[in-house]
Amino acid sequence: MAKDMVRVGIVGCGGIAFGKHMPSLAKLKNVEMVAFADIEADRAEKAAAQYGAEGAKTYTDYRKLLEDKSIDVVHVCTPNDSHADITVNALEAGKHVMCEKPMAKTAEGARKMVEAAKRTGKKLTIGYNNRFRKDSQYLKQVCDSGELGEIYLAKALAIRRRAVPTWGVFLDLEKQGGGPLIDIGTHALDLTLWMMNNYEPRSVVGNVYHKLGSRENAANAWGPWDPEKFKVEDSAFGFITMKNGATIILESSWALNTLQIGEAKCVLCGTEGGADMENGLRLNGERYSRLFVNEVDLKAGGVAFYEGKAESDAELEARLWIDSIVNDTEPVVKPEQALVVTQILEAIYESANTGKPIFFD
Repeated sequence: MAKDMVRVGIVGCGGIAFGKHMPSLAKLKNVEMVAFADIEADRAEKAAAQYGAEGAKTYTDYRKLLEDKSIDVVHVCTPNDSHADITVNALEAGKHVMCEKPMAKTAEGARKMVEAAKRTGKKLTIGYNNRFRKDSQYLKQVCDSGELGEIYLAKALAIRRRAVPTWGVFLDLEKQGGGPLIDIGTHALDLTLWMMNNYEPRSVVGNVYHKLGSRENAANAWGPWDPEKFKVEDSAFGFITMKNGATIILESSWALNTLQIGEAKCVLCGTEGGADMENGLRLNGERYSRLFVNEVDLKAGGVAFYEGKAESDAELEARLWIDSIVNDTEPVVKPEQALVVTQILEAIYESANTGKPIFFD
């Protein structure tokens, strides 16, 4: 891009925008947030007051924001059911788009997003910020170096004991498309597929449970949920077979009677070694006819440090995304990869509903 400043518009000024996107973009010297859209005017105005450049505009209709030809990039931070439509419209309006995860509520919506990006020539990425953690960045280098060999077994873990989000539309099946599987399971699956560099699923078997959501006054990190509003699953599990024979086991829950908890983590088993994120980052294997375990020390600098200052995963995500636009390079999270994640999640739900395995072409 020829001009110095990248002009960004924010669509959806709720928790994820305030908690992740806007604070991260605000730290970039070559970015200015110039427009904010939300169906609730006061939220857009609050965002503009806190993060907006001088003269920033607010809208209750995101289509009005898209009419501003000076906006280069749009961040989509709305409920899942609107991701596809807003993203496609933004791409067709000539904007590059970062859409918050999951890519879309349905695989069909995700496909439309990929097609729109190809059709318009604009960049599209999805907000899988766990790829940008220090342990993730380190482990990706290990995997890409071939140190683990062929990774043929993996676990994608997104398990909470009792942490059901009770605010917003998280419990609304129509707006979200599901519960923990599409909310946090999507992070774990994206991370695992990325480590394996394997995006060719053959079949999926899934089970989805509604076992604890109907309870009154249940213990929960964010206070009791309303059973009448709890329309999504409280846990979901998938068994995924890839075309090359590799197996991925996906576990997700917001509420489950277990002490083995952990979010956006993976376990990898390869022909030459293994790795897991369950207790820090550990590598294991055989060396000189002896078994070994290596606990990786990530405290002394590393890939997530820039110009001597520590960056959060969200800050690194934002910087590399904007860099890809300025330098016309591929974003770290490619839309075609995120589409496969959505296809697998949808297949788990479909398998659970039908009681049958789902096969991919």
